[in-house]
Amino acid sequence: MTLQNNAFNAYKQNSINTASPGELTLMLYNGCIKFLNKAKKAIEEKNIQERNYNLQKAQAIISELMVTLNMDYDISKQIYPLYEYMNRRLIEANIKNDAEIVDEVIGLATEFRDTWKEVIKRNRQQQYQNAQQV
Repeated sequence: MTLQNNAFNAYKQNSINTASPGELTLMLYNGCIKFLNKAKKAIEEKNIQERNYNLQKAQAIISELMVTLNMDYDISKQIYPLYEYMNRRLIEANIKNDAEIVDEVIGLATEFRDTWKEVIKRNRQQQYQNAQQV
C-alpha cells in the first residue's frame, strides 16, 4: 500500500469516527447508492459475480438502516416496510438480473438520502439559530 492510500484510508476512518449519527446515516445512503450503481453497471456488462457482490453490499446497508431504526417513533414504523421492500426487490433483481429493479431501488434510496440531507441541513440551521439566541 502506498503512502497516499494509507493517508486516504486514515482520512476515511477519521471521517467515520467523527461523524454524527445523522452524517453516518447519510454515508450509509450514499454507500448504498454507490453499490447499486455498480451493480447496475455489472448487469449491463453481464458480470454476474460483480452484480451479486454489489447487490449484497447494498442489501447489507439497507439491513443496517433497518436495525438502527428506533421503533418507538411512528416514522420508523412507516420506513421499515419500505426498507423491507427495497431488500426484497434487490433479491429479485439479483435473481432476474434486472437493471430496471435496481433503478427502482436507486430511486427510493436517493429519495431517502435527499430527505435525510434536508433533515441534517434544517437541524444545523436550528442549532445555529439557537446558538445565536444565547
